[in-house]
Amino acid sequence: MPKMKTKKAVKSKFKLTGTGKLLRRRPGKRHILTKKTSKRKRKLGKPALVADTHLKTYKLMMGQ
Repeated sequence: MPKMKTKKAVKSKFKLTGTGKLLRRRPGKRHILTKKTSKRKRKLGKPALVADTHLKTYKLMMGQ
């Protein structure tokens, strides 16, 4: 059986941590920023972890 190719879109959107978890960006910081509070915008800038329900799928797509 041939090896599975890496999905480049998934690889560019997620980063694998040392413990095997995936980091993702938070949505909502591209436009309409005037109505959002500074605290909210600050939190949107920090990366978040991918939920456990999606972890297996995305890791397979990344070739891990």
